[in-house]
Amino acid sequence: MTQLSNAERAFLENPFVGVVTTVHPDGSPQSTVVWVDVDDEGPSINTAYGRVKPRNLARDPRLSLVVVDPGDPYRWVKVSGTGTLVDEGADEHIDRLSKKYTGQDVYANRTPDEQRVTVRITPRRILSRGLD
Repeated sequence: MTQLSNAERAFLENPFVGVVTTVHPDGSPQSTVVWVDVDDEGPSINTAYGRVKPRNLARDPRLSLVVVDPGDPYRWVKVSGTGTLVDEGADEHIDRLSKKYTGQDVYANRTPDEQRVTVRITPRRILSRGLD
């Protein structure tokens, strides 16, 4: 497994949105703007069952994540790999992301019937620019 460098990890700790791309059943790409988390296990995102991302990942775990510094488009990190759906701790995870991106302790857009899921990303290839 490929690991993030210290500079890449520090970059992903910023509240920069990313774009994650999964694969539709017909092989076409599906891209979505996402909030990004990073910890000792690597990068992760959060979504909810019933949406396209978890359906695509359950069938084909390949994904790509690109995060660009909004203040400098020549600073970025790209992670290609696989995503694993993890139910445990997903509600707490989206609340942590809410705090990081909005300053709110609780994710405001949660609906009562949704089941959150964390997507743990296992990097196969990592590229980055401008992090020196």
